[in-house]
Amino acid sequence: MKLLALAVLLIAAYVLFKVVIGVVASLAWIAVVCVAVIAVIWAVRVL
Repeated sequence: MKLLALAVLLIAAYVLFKVVIGVVASLAWIAVVCVAVIAVIWAVRVL
């Protein structure tokens, strides 16, 4: 029974880790897109 509990815990930790990585990656992409849009607006105004 302890082996099953350990397996469930490991699977849950793996899934949670993947979800956290996904959230962090999506936030990073949103930040990159925002910076790119601001850079384009700045470049157009400078030109």
